[in-house]
Amino acid sequence: MKFSTSSLIALAAVSVANGFVINNQKTFGVVSPLSMSTEVVEDRKPSKKEKRLQFMKDDRFYRKGFKDVRDDVENEMQERFKSDIVDELKGSQYVIEKDGVKVHLAKDFGFCWGVERSIALAYEAASHFSDRTIHITNELIHNPEVNDSLTKKNVQLIEKLGEGKKDFSKIGENDVVILPAFGASFEEMELMNSKNVEVVDTTCPWVSKVWNTVDTHQKKGLTSIIHGKYAHEETVATISFCEDYIIVKNMKEADMVTDYIVNGGDKEALLKYFKNAISEGFDPDTMLNKVGLANQTTMYKKETRAIGQAFQKAMMKKFGPTEVNQHYMEFDTICDATQERQDAVSELVENSKELDLDFILVVGGWDSSNTAHLLEIPLLGGVRAFHINRSDCIGADNTITHRTMSGEIVTEPFILDLDKDVIMGVTSGASTPDSAVQDSLGSIFMLKNLQKEKKEE
Repeated sequence: MKFSTSSLIALAAVSVANGFVINNQKTFGVVSPLSMSTEVVEDRKPSKKEKRLQFMKDDRFYRKGFKDVRDDVENEMQERFKSDIVDELKGSQYVIEKDGVKVHLAKDFGFCWGVERSIALAYEAASHFSDRTIHITNELIHNPEVNDSLTKKNVQLIEKLGEGKKDFSKIGENDVVILPAFGASFEEMELMNSKNVEVVDTTCPWVSKVWNTVDTHQKKGLTSIIHGKYAHEETVATISFCEDYIIVKNMKEADMVTDYIVNGGDKEALLKYFKNAISEGFDPDTMLNKVGLANQTTMYKKETRAIGQAFQKAMMKKFGPTEVNQHYMEFDTICDATQERQDAVSELVENSKELDLDFILVVGGWDSSNTAHLLEIPLLGGVRAFHINRSDCIGADNTITHRTMSGEIVTEPFILDLDKDVIMGVTSGASTPDSAVQDSLGSIFMLKNLQKEKKEE
């Protein structure tokens, strides 16, 4: 692991003063000077953020872990997730040669501190409340091994009923409910607050940072433009803290919205296209005059920047350059770990010809957004790449089952010439343990050894 459990909890504790938000928000676009009234309103309705902070003050709401089991959990995580091969790679300038395979490891990869912290809190909860029934509102993170480990600890995943609904009826008196790293919706938090249960909040502080950003939007009368995927758990949680919002997945969708801002158009067609990605009663004619940008923390940062610039330009065209600050606002809410991993795999791609890479292997959950973006970078850069979620995706018959950029799961021939030495790059998503990288590399070493044995027969 990159961090000790105690340091992770301590680091998070430093950042909770504003409701688990990392402070020092840095802008990468225009910061609006839109001012809020200082007038005191006696009967003002509390915001969702204020209600959330009130929930967090309850004695049965835990966000700092459980010291009585911390040492045991830290030892377990070290044993379960560490990797001798990854340690060897880091100690040899991120390159090793073994069994006819030369491996170049991206310089930033794998678990981020937010994920490690979330796992530590969940493991501590499972141990501390071992005599209680424990539920989790969603997968803790997008990694199959980690989620399977929680199942083995008798943590019960709340059943999904479809259409965004869940079956909370099995949560009983004095049960324990874990909120995952992606966070939980305001409605789910409100429900748990109304029940007589213990709540263990493992929400990543970077996610809370986004929630604070959209709270600022609504205080300033802005519609939130969310760069994200409307069905992703994190985005579902984020929009629950919004009043007016529209979600754009990519530059194409952003262009549709900015074109409407500048030129108008077919209102019904726009609403139909974004029907799953807009707030109730959304009116593009009135709600796109003042907007603020936020994003799902795992999105591709360059695309978020481009989307922000597109909205800024649209506001300039519609209202003039001197008025743009009154109509557009943005904060950088891409998590540092996401950006660092994207930059590191970009470096592998940029040097791929010099390194003579045959392919880049991306290891991480198939439903992990940040891992999917790590696949896009080499493929768009013309480098052969594969996204696998487990080591057994690499078959003994030299096939690989992987997720394509479009989300399809396919199986195809893997190493094109097993008789030649293999030169490869490898990286992993922010929710992927080093042990998963080791197991995947082990499968490739096995293929080479099997080929060697076959030739010697």
